[in-house]
Amino acid sequence: MNEVDFSPIKDELFTIGDYLRFATSEFNQAELFFGHGTNNAWHEAITLVMFALNLPVELNEQVFNCRLTSTEKSAVLALIERRIVEQLPAAYLTNHAQFVGLPFYVDERVLVPRSPIGELIEQHFSSNFSPENPPKRILDLCTGSGCIAIACAVAFPESEVDALDLSIDALNVAQINIENHGLTEQVIPIQSDVFSGVEGLSYDLIVTNPPYVDQEDVDALPQEYLHEPEMGLGSGVDGLDIVREILAQAASHLNENGVLICEVGNSQIHVEHVYPQVPFTWLTFKNGGHGVFMLTKEQLTSHQNSFTQAFEQK
Repeated sequence: MNEVDFSPIKDELFTIGDYLRFATSEFNQAELFFGHGTNNAWHEAITLVMFALNLPVELNEQVFNCRLTSTEKSAVLALIERRIVEQLPAAYLTNHAQFVGLPFYVDERVLVPRSPIGELIEQHFSSNFSPENPPKRILDLCTGSGCIAIACAVAFPESEVDALDLSIDALNVAQINIENHGLTEQVIPIQSDVFSGVEGLSYDLIVTNPPYVDQEDVDALPQEYLHEPEMGLGSGVDGLDIVREILAQAASHLNENGVLICEVGNSQIHVEHVYPQVPFTWLTFKNGGHGVFMLTKEQLTSHQNSFTQAFEQK
Protein backbone atom coordinates (compact mmCIF):
# COMPACT_ATOMS: atom_id res chain seq x y z
CA MET A 1 0.00 0.00 0.00
CA ASN A 2 1.33 3.42 -1.00
CA GLU A 3 2.01 6.06 1.66
CA VAL A 4 1.69 9.69 0.63
CA ASP A 5 1.47 13.10 2.25
CA PHE A 6 0.33 15.81 -0.11
CA SER A 7 -0.22 18.58 2.46
CA PRO A 8 3.00 20.47 1.58
CA ILE A 9 1.86 20.76 -2.05
CA LYS A 10 -1.06 23.05 -1.14
CA ASP A 11 1.13 26.14 -1.42
CA GLU A 12 2.27 25.19 -4.94
CA LEU A 13 -1.06 24.35 -6.59
CA PHE A 14 -3.73 27.00 -7.07
CA THR A 15 -6.34 26.23 -9.72
CA ILE A 16 -8.65 23.35 -10.55
CA GLY A 17 -6.44 22.70 -13.57
CA ASP A 18 -3.40 22.46 -11.30
CA TYR A 19 -5.08 19.81 -9.19
CA LEU A 20 -6.34 17.87 -12.20
CA ARG A 21 -2.83 17.76 -13.66
CA PHE A 22 -1.33 16.84 -10.29
CA ALA A 23 -3.86 14.07 -9.64
CA THR A 24 -3.36 12.62 -13.11
CA SER A 25 0.41 12.48 -12.67
CA GLU A 26 0.14 10.91 -9.21
CA PHE A 27 -2.39 8.31 -10.37
CA ASN A 28 -0.15 7.31 -13.26
CA GLN A 29 2.90 7.14 -11.02
CA ALA A 30 1.01 4.95 -8.53
CA GLU A 31 0.04 2.61 -11.40
CA LEU A 32 -3.58 2.53 -10.32
CA PHE A 33 -6.09 0.38 -12.16
CA PHE A 34 -9.01 2.05 -13.93
CA GLY A 35 -12.11 0.19 -15.01
CA HIS A 36 -14.92 1.18 -12.67
CA GLY A 37 -16.41 4.05 -14.64
CA THR A 38 -13.27 5.56 -16.16
CA ASN A 39 -10.42 4.02 -18.11
CA ASN A 40 -7.57 6.49 -17.62
CA ALA A 41 -5.98 8.70 -14.98
CA TRP A 42 -7.18 12.00 -16.48
CA HIS A 43 -10.86 11.09 -16.40
CA GLU A 44 -10.42 9.61 -12.93
CA ALA A 45 -8.91 12.90 -11.80
CA ILE A 46 -11.83 14.87 -13.23
CA THR A 47 -14.31 12.57 -11.48
CA LEU A 48 -12.68 12.94 -8.06
CA VAL A 49 -11.60 16.59 -8.16
CA MET A 50 -14.98 17.81 -9.37
CA PHE A 51 -16.76 15.65 -6.81
CA ALA A 52 -14.66 17.12 -4.00
CA LEU A 53 -15.64 20.60 -5.20
CA ASN A 54 -19.33 19.74 -5.62
CA LEU A 55 -19.13 20.61 -9.31
CA PRO A 56 -20.45 18.67 -12.33
CA VAL A 57 -17.79 16.97 -14.45
CA GLU A 58 -19.33 18.44 -17.63
CA LEU A 59 -18.36 22.06 -16.83
CA ASN A 60 -16.59 24.10 -19.51
CA GLU A 61 -12.80 23.80 -19.37
CA GLN A 62 -12.61 27.51 -18.53
CA VAL A 63 -13.45 26.49 -14.95
CA PHE A 64 -10.02 24.83 -14.80
CA ASN A 65 -8.54 28.31 -14.29
CA CYS A 66 -10.58 28.92 -11.13
CA ARG A 67 -8.53 29.17 -7.94
CA LEU A 68 -9.33 27.06 -4.90
CA THR A 69 -9.68 28.06 -1.28
CA SER A 70 -7.50 26.40 1.35
CA THR A 71 -10.47 24.29 2.50
CA GLU A 72 -11.19 23.17 -1.06
CA LYS A 73 -7.53 22.27 -1.60
CA SER A 74 -7.58 20.08 1.52
CA ALA A 75 -10.75 18.30 0.39
CA VAL A 76 -9.34 17.58 -3.07
CA LEU A 77 -5.98 16.36 -1.76
CA ALA A 78 -7.67 14.12 0.81
CA LEU A 79 -9.62 12.38 -1.95
CA ILE A 80 -6.53 12.01 -4.15
CA GLU A 81 -4.65 10.51 -1.22
CA ARG A 82 -7.41 7.98 -0.49
CA ARG A 83 -7.54 6.90 -4.13
CA ILE A 84 -3.81 6.17 -4.08
CA VAL A 85 -3.37 4.78 -0.56
CA GLU A 86 -6.52 2.64 -0.35
CA GLN A 87 -6.75 1.92 -4.10
CA LEU A 88 -10.51 2.21 -3.85
CA PRO A 89 -12.47 2.59 -7.09
CA ALA A 90 -13.56 6.18 -7.52
CA ALA A 91 -17.21 5.12 -7.36
CA TYR A 92 -16.74 3.96 -3.77
CA LEU A 93 -15.10 7.25 -2.83
CA THR A 94 -17.95 9.28 -4.32
CA ASN A 95 -20.73 6.73 -3.66
CA HIS A 96 -21.87 7.47 -7.20
CA ALA A 97 -21.86 5.65 -10.52
CA GLN A 98 -23.51 6.23 -13.89
CA PHE A 99 -25.21 3.46 -15.84
CA VAL A 100 -27.22 4.02 -19.03
CA GLY A 101 -27.09 7.72 -18.24
CA LEU A 102 -28.74 7.21 -14.86
CA PRO A 103 -27.18 7.97 -11.45
CA PHE A 104 -26.78 5.21 -8.86
CA TYR A 105 -25.70 5.11 -5.24
CA VAL A 106 -22.96 2.50 -4.73
CA ASP A 107 -20.74 1.35 -1.91
CA GLU A 108 -18.66 -1.72 -1.12
CA ARG A 109 -21.78 -3.87 -0.68
CA VAL A 110 -22.23 -4.04 -4.46
CA LEU A 111 -20.20 -4.19 -7.65
CA VAL A 112 -19.63 -0.92 -9.46
CA PRO A 113 -22.04 -0.84 -12.46
CA ARG A 114 -20.21 -1.40 -15.74
CA SER A 115 -22.03 -4.09 -17.73
CA PRO A 116 -22.19 -3.89 -21.54
CA ILE A 117 -25.82 -5.00 -21.11
CA GLY A 118 -26.46 -1.29 -20.65
CA GLU A 119 -26.07 -0.84 -24.40
CA LEU A 120 -28.82 -3.42 -25.01
CA ILE A 121 -31.11 -1.58 -22.60
CA GLU A 122 -30.49 1.69 -24.45
CA GLN A 123 -31.53 -0.14 -27.63
CA HIS A 124 -34.64 -1.49 -25.86
CA PHE A 125 -33.46 -5.02 -26.69
CA SER A 126 -34.53 -4.24 -30.26
CA SER A 127 -33.32 -7.58 -31.61
CA ASN A 128 -35.95 -9.36 -29.52
CA PHE A 129 -38.71 -6.85 -28.79
CA SER A 130 -40.54 -4.12 -30.70
CA PRO A 131 -42.20 -0.92 -29.48
CA GLU A 132 -45.52 -2.63 -30.20
CA ASN A 133 -44.58 -5.71 -28.20
CA PRO A 134 -42.25 -4.73 -25.32
CA PRO A 135 -41.45 -7.09 -22.45
CA LYS A 136 -44.15 -6.80 -19.81
CA ARG A 137 -42.43 -8.82 -17.10
CA ILE A 138 -38.65 -8.57 -16.62
CA LEU A 139 -36.34 -10.36 -14.21
CA ASP A 140 -32.93 -8.96 -13.28
CA LEU A 141 -31.10 -11.90 -11.72
CA CYS A 142 -28.14 -11.07 -9.44
CA THR A 143 -29.23 -7.43 -9.38
CA GLY A 144 -26.53 -5.99 -7.08
CA SER A 145 -27.07 -2.23 -7.02
CA GLY A 146 -30.27 -2.65 -9.01
CA CYS A 147 -28.83 -0.74 -11.96
CA ILE A 148 -29.98 -3.18 -14.67
CA ALA A 149 -33.44 -3.59 -13.14
CA ILE A 150 -33.91 0.17 -12.79
CA ALA A 151 -32.58 0.95 -16.27
CA CYS A 152 -34.98 -1.67 -17.69
CA ALA A 153 -37.87 -0.12 -15.77
CA VAL A 154 -37.03 3.31 -17.19
CA ALA A 155 -36.72 1.89 -20.72
CA PHE A 156 -40.00 -0.02 -20.38
CA PRO A 157 -42.21 2.10 -18.09
CA GLU A 158 -45.20 -0.25 -18.45
CA SER A 159 -43.21 -3.31 -17.37
CA GLU A 160 -43.03 -5.06 -14.02
CA VAL A 161 -39.45 -5.74 -12.92
CA ASP A 162 -38.27 -8.17 -10.24
CA ALA A 163 -34.74 -7.57 -8.93
CA LEU A 164 -33.24 -10.72 -7.36
CA ASP A 165 -30.11 -11.17 -5.30
CA LEU A 166 -28.89 -13.58 -2.64
CA SER A 167 -27.16 -10.78 -0.71
CA ILE A 168 -29.32 -8.77 1.68
CA ASP A 169 -26.59 -6.12 1.71
CA ALA A 170 -26.88 -5.76 -2.06
CA LEU A 171 -30.66 -5.61 -1.90
CA ASN A 172 -30.44 -2.82 0.67
CA VAL A 173 -28.38 -0.80 -1.80
CA ALA A 174 -30.80 -1.69 -4.61
CA GLN A 175 -33.67 -0.43 -2.44
CA ILE A 176 -31.90 2.92 -2.02
CA ASN A 177 -31.63 3.24 -5.80
CA ILE A 178 -35.20 2.08 -6.41
CA GLU A 179 -36.45 4.77 -4.03
CA ASN A 180 -34.13 7.42 -5.46
CA HIS A 181 -35.60 6.77 -8.92
CA GLY A 182 -39.18 6.69 -7.67
CA LEU A 183 -39.76 3.13 -8.85
CA THR A 184 -40.98 1.37 -5.71
CA GLU A 185 -44.24 0.38 -7.46
CA GLN A 186 -42.46 -0.99 -10.54
CA VAL A 187 -39.20 -2.60 -9.34
CA ILE A 188 -39.47 -5.20 -6.60
CA PRO A 189 -36.29 -6.39 -4.79
CA ILE A 190 -36.44 -10.06 -3.78
CA GLN A 191 -33.92 -12.14 -1.84
CA SER A 192 -33.35 -15.27 -3.88
CA ASP A 193 -30.75 -17.98 -4.42
CA VAL A 194 -30.87 -17.91 -8.22
CA PHE A 195 -34.60 -18.61 -8.93
CA SER A 196 -35.59 -19.86 -5.47
CA GLY A 197 -37.48 -16.67 -4.61
CA VAL A 198 -39.67 -16.66 -7.72
CA GLU A 199 -40.93 -20.22 -7.93
CA GLY A 200 -43.91 -20.45 -10.25
CA LEU A 201 -43.25 -17.04 -11.81
CA SER A 202 -42.27 -16.47 -15.44
CA TYR A 203 -41.01 -13.55 -17.48
CA ASP A 204 -40.73 -12.22 -21.01
CA LEU A 205 -37.11 -11.23 -20.43
CA ILE A 206 -34.51 -12.49 -17.99
CA VAL A 207 -31.38 -10.36 -17.81
CA THR A 208 -28.48 -11.47 -15.65
CA ASN A 209 -24.97 -10.35 -14.86
CA PRO A 210 -24.06 -13.14 -12.42
CA PRO A 211 -20.70 -13.88 -10.79
CA TYR A 212 -18.65 -15.44 -13.60
CA VAL A 213 -14.94 -14.76 -13.02
CA ASP A 214 -12.92 -17.97 -13.14
CA GLN A 215 -10.38 -18.78 -10.44
CA GLU A 216 -7.38 -17.90 -12.59
CA ASP A 217 -8.73 -14.41 -13.22
CA VAL A 218 -9.82 -14.00 -9.57
CA ASP A 219 -6.25 -14.72 -8.48
CA ALA A 220 -4.97 -12.02 -10.87
CA LEU A 221 -7.46 -9.26 -10.05
CA PRO A 222 -6.05 -5.75 -9.47
CA GLN A 223 -6.33 -4.35 -5.94
CA GLU A 224 -9.29 -2.17 -6.90
CA TYR A 225 -11.45 -5.23 -7.58
CA LEU A 226 -10.66 -6.71 -4.18
CA HIS A 227 -12.78 -4.00 -2.57
CA GLU A 228 -15.84 -5.35 -4.38
CA PRO A 229 -17.93 -8.11 -2.75
CA GLU A 230 -16.22 -11.42 -3.45
CA MET A 231 -19.52 -13.24 -3.96
CA GLY A 232 -20.27 -10.92 -6.88
CA LEU A 233 -17.16 -11.89 -8.83
CA GLY A 234 -15.94 -15.48 -8.62
CA SER A 235 -18.04 -18.57 -9.25
CA GLY A 236 -15.94 -21.73 -9.13
CA VAL A 237 -12.87 -22.88 -11.02
CA ASP A 238 -14.28 -22.08 -14.46
CA GLY A 239 -16.54 -19.24 -13.29
CA LEU A 240 -19.72 -21.06 -14.30
CA ASP A 241 -21.13 -22.49 -11.06
CA ILE A 242 -24.08 -20.08 -11.05
CA VAL A 243 -24.36 -19.88 -14.84
CA ARG A 244 -24.89 -23.66 -14.96
CA GLU A 245 -27.78 -23.31 -12.52
CA ILE A 246 -29.28 -20.42 -14.46
CA LEU A 247 -29.18 -22.35 -17.72
CA ALA A 248 -30.70 -25.45 -16.10
CA GLN A 249 -33.65 -23.51 -14.68
CA ALA A 250 -34.22 -20.51 -16.97
CA ALA A 251 -36.63 -22.16 -19.42
CA SER A 252 -39.21 -22.81 -16.70
CA HIS A 253 -39.18 -19.10 -15.83
CA LEU A 254 -39.65 -17.76 -19.35
CA ASN A 255 -42.94 -17.11 -21.08
CA GLU A 256 -43.52 -18.24 -24.65
CA ASN A 257 -41.12 -16.30 -26.91
CA GLY A 258 -39.20 -15.27 -23.79
CA VAL A 259 -35.47 -14.48 -23.91
CA LEU A 260 -32.48 -14.97 -21.60
CA ILE A 261 -29.61 -12.44 -21.78
CA CYS A 262 -26.58 -13.48 -19.71
CA GLU A 263 -23.14 -11.92 -19.25
CA VAL A 264 -20.17 -14.24 -18.71
CA GLY A 265 -17.25 -12.03 -19.78
CA ASN A 266 -13.96 -13.86 -20.21
CA SER A 267 -15.66 -17.11 -19.20
CA GLN A 268 -17.19 -17.25 -22.67
CA ILE A 269 -14.45 -19.74 -23.51
CA HIS A 270 -15.62 -22.01 -20.69
CA VAL A 271 -19.27 -21.72 -21.77
CA GLU A 272 -18.39 -22.82 -25.28
CA HIS A 273 -16.33 -25.72 -23.89
CA VAL A 274 -19.05 -26.97 -21.52
CA TYR A 275 -21.90 -26.57 -24.03
CA PRO A 276 -20.36 -27.19 -27.50
CA GLN A 277 -23.71 -28.21 -28.99
CA VAL A 278 -25.70 -25.16 -27.85
CA PRO A 279 -26.24 -22.39 -30.46
CA PHE A 280 -25.44 -19.40 -28.24
CA THR A 281 -25.90 -16.02 -29.90
CA TRP A 282 -22.92 -13.95 -28.75
CA LEU A 283 -23.82 -10.27 -28.86
CA THR A 284 -21.56 -7.48 -30.11
CA PHE A 285 -21.26 -3.98 -28.67
CA LYS A 286 -20.32 -0.65 -30.23
CA ASN A 287 -19.18 0.74 -26.88
CA GLY A 288 -17.00 -2.19 -25.88
CA GLY A 289 -17.64 -5.34 -23.92
CA HIS A 290 -17.93 -9.02 -24.72
CA GLY A 291 -19.08 -12.36 -23.38
CA VAL A 292 -22.84 -11.73 -23.39
CA PHE A 293 -25.07 -14.41 -24.89
CA MET A 294 -28.73 -14.65 -25.82
CA LEU A 295 -30.90 -17.76 -25.82
CA THR A 296 -34.63 -18.04 -26.47
CA LYS A 297 -36.98 -20.16 -24.41
CA GLU A 298 -37.23 -22.51 -27.38
CA GLN A 299 -33.44 -22.95 -27.50
CA LEU A 300 -33.23 -23.44 -23.75
CA THR A 301 -35.98 -26.03 -23.85
CA SER A 302 -34.53 -27.95 -26.78
CA HIS A 303 -31.18 -28.26 -24.96
CA GLN A 304 -32.64 -28.80 -21.50
CA ASN A 305 -30.98 -32.19 -21.06
CA SER A 306 -27.54 -30.69 -21.69
CA PHE A 307 -28.14 -27.87 -19.24
CA THR A 308 -29.50 -30.17 -16.56
CA GLN A 309 -26.68 -32.66 -16.99
CA ALA A 310 -23.98 -29.97 -16.78
CA PHE A 311 -25.57 -28.54 -13.63
CA GLU A 312 -25.85 -31.91 -11.91
CA GLN A 313 -22.26 -32.82 -12.76
CA LYS A 314 -20.63 -29.57 -11.66
